[in-house]
Amino acid sequence: MAVLVVFVAMTALASMGIGAAGVSLPQVLSKLWSGEALSLREQVVIFDIRLPRLFTGLLVGASLAVSGAVMQGLFRNPLADPGIVGVGAGAGLGAVLAIVLGSFLPAAVLAMVGAHIIPLAAFLGGWAATMILYGVSTRQGRTSVATMLLAGIALGALAGALTGILVYIADDQQLRDLTFWGLGSLAGASWTKLAAAAPIMLAALIAAPMLARALNGLALGEAAAAHMGIAVQRMKTLAILTVAAATGAAVAVSGGIGFIGIVVPHLLRLLMGPDHRFLLPAAACLGAGLLLLADMIARLVIAPAELPIGIVTAVLGGPVFLWILLRRRGIVDM
Repeated sequence: MAVLVVFVAMTALASMGIGAAGVSLPQVLSKLWSGEALSLREQVVIFDIRLPRLFTGLLVGASLAVSGAVMQGLFRNPLADPGIVGVGAGAGLGAVLAIVLGSFLPAAVLAMVGAHIIPLAAFLGGWAATMILYGVSTRQGRTSVATMLLAGIALGALAGALTGILVYIADDQQLRDLTFWGLGSLAGASWTKLAAAAPIMLAALIAAPMLARALNGLALGEAAAAHMGIAVQRMKTLAILTVAAATGAAVAVSGGIGFIGIVVPHLLRLLMGPDHRFLLPAAACLGAGLLLLADMIARLVIAPAELPIGIVTAVLGGPVFLWILLRRRGIVDM
């Protein structure tokens, strides 16, 4: 944990000092220390661009990684992913609806939501998908994890089909927006968007460690967990809502970013074991640090332009995930 905290701190400092604007963080800190006034350009770059981007990256990375860890514990499957509950597909559909059909909304609604229509639609889409999934998989007060898994796959397929129809009728500019949003980015981070999504992500990150004991008990099976005094049904409900809130808010502000939610918890299980009391906070730290690292790479590779961060996480996460799978196969073969 100490190493992970240092890693997050180092990546955060590096993220604040990197960018196409050429504003140096040591120079800014030196001016602040000596009492010298910052130029308008330095104030805008540091406080209005890089700082909200830094906090957004920290919260999004932590939320995706913790959501993955909770889902893997809930399904007792180290290859589970937050997208398995349909949150990602629902959020994506909401964003596509806002991009393609947002102009048809009444002028009063457009004036009220303004530029936040896409994050708001993504968040509502994620919540709607989760509520549908929960309603389908819950009967007489009991939630079936197997039914939830199958319903999540069905909802994902349905959301993908509806998204395809919207993409087909979109114009050229909307197609560019859809492509950029779908690949994920922190470029649009702002204090306003962060203020809307941060309370939700923080609440989910605070709630997740409270599930640690129950997730540890669930690893022995639902019957054993119930005999240990764990309210299994309530734990399932809280876990689903926590994942929905964290992933929905993260996707709303950053778009589609893959591999953080599946690689980070799985890698940490190999390094430090399956105890969720330590796994969940470690996942938050490693997820936040890795997303900031991927964001820095996205800004540097083709500077002054930016790569979508989803491309970077896929390029980095894909080989790591294949290595993990090959390593596990070798252990099983032995």
